[in-house]
Amino acid sequence: MRGPALTYSRSGFVPHRRGAPKGFGVIRWGMCMSTVDHTWSDPRSRATEYRARSGSALDTIGNTPLVPMTRLTADTGVTILLKLEYFNPTGSYKDRMALAMVEQAERRGEITPGSTTIVEYTGGSTGSSLSFVCAVKGYRLLIVTSDAFSEEKIRTMTSMGAEVVIEPSVGGKITPDLMPRIIDRTRKLAEQPGTYWTDQFNNPDNALGQQTMGQEILAQTEGRVAAFVASVGTAGCAMGVATVLKAHDRAIEVHVVEPDTSAVISGGPAGTHGIEGIALGFVPPLLDRELVDDVIVVDEADARAMANRLATEEGIFAGTSTGANVVAALRLAAARPDLGTIVVPAVDSGLKYISTDLYPKPSLTIGN
Repeated sequence: MRGPALTYSRSGFVPHRRGAPKGFGVIRWGMCMSTVDHTWSDPRSRATEYRARSGSALDTIGNTPLVPMTRLTADTGVTILLKLEYFNPTGSYKDRMALAMVEQAERRGEITPGSTTIVEYTGGSTGSSLSFVCAVKGYRLLIVTSDAFSEEKIRTMTSMGAEVVIEPSVGGKITPDLMPRIIDRTRKLAEQPGTYWTDQFNNPDNALGQQTMGQEILAQTEGRVAAFVASVGTAGCAMGVATVLKAHDRAIEVHVVEPDTSAVISGGPAGTHGIEGIALGFVPPLLDRELVDDVIVVDEADARAMANRLATEEGIFAGTSTGANVVAALRLAAARPDLGTIVVPAVDSGLKYISTDLYPKPSLTIGN
């Protein structure tokens, strides 16, 4: 399956359609998506139209760009497209699942703004996303997290009104016992009256929310994608996107990614690593192996190095799990140069990791 001829538009990196206007792209309003032929007009009129259609800040979730890697793929002959999920409001693809988990619970009548306290455990980005959704909708939010995760993520939660409980880590690392301790503390908090535990690892609404990413990928590539490569935390992203892609074409491959020091999906033992948000020491319940074609194991040092290369060579400023995704995608491209177009989520912004050692500290020269 070879990739399509691709043209960049303001909406992202899309297949070129012969005879289409130069501005051919994907337009998405709210939860409705369509591919249209569109000649771009004055950007001020587009902004006015969007404001008229938006009910709240929640409507800005999704419709993220799909852009090509260029320098890092120059010798591969394979097109690798990055879905820039840090364009979501809190800088992460978790905004999609947070909105779905809250709104689906509302539709079922399980929660009500002003009377329900939402409870969740998180490695950081889910907490930021839930804080955003709950701030807009008027829910009290109680988060359990750890000092193993970046300060930026925790401060984002508290800045948007969440109450945060910190479970201490060992040496700031994600150890096999950390997430079970966090979950146990969350379970106890969720026993209090008036609480609702979104329980992201076991909640199918998580994957349902990520289906919008799969729909956007199909629209932006006109369905011509050969493989999707994504690291696994809750597995909501990989499974949500896989459900959509494989319903379109069963031949589309889904490759999941995990670090070599905690490769539990591959059958290895749980171990210690520093890639936030993934490989939490157990196979996530949402993972459906029928939707997975392969598991790619990467070295954490390679993932960290790739995150830095993405920033300096592609201008893609993202976290370590995105680096792991790209390492895996490049390995797949090298092994199968005729595969076609590979899509990879850039899952969150590098701005979430400024306080960590992922990116080099600045060396400043003052004066002459």
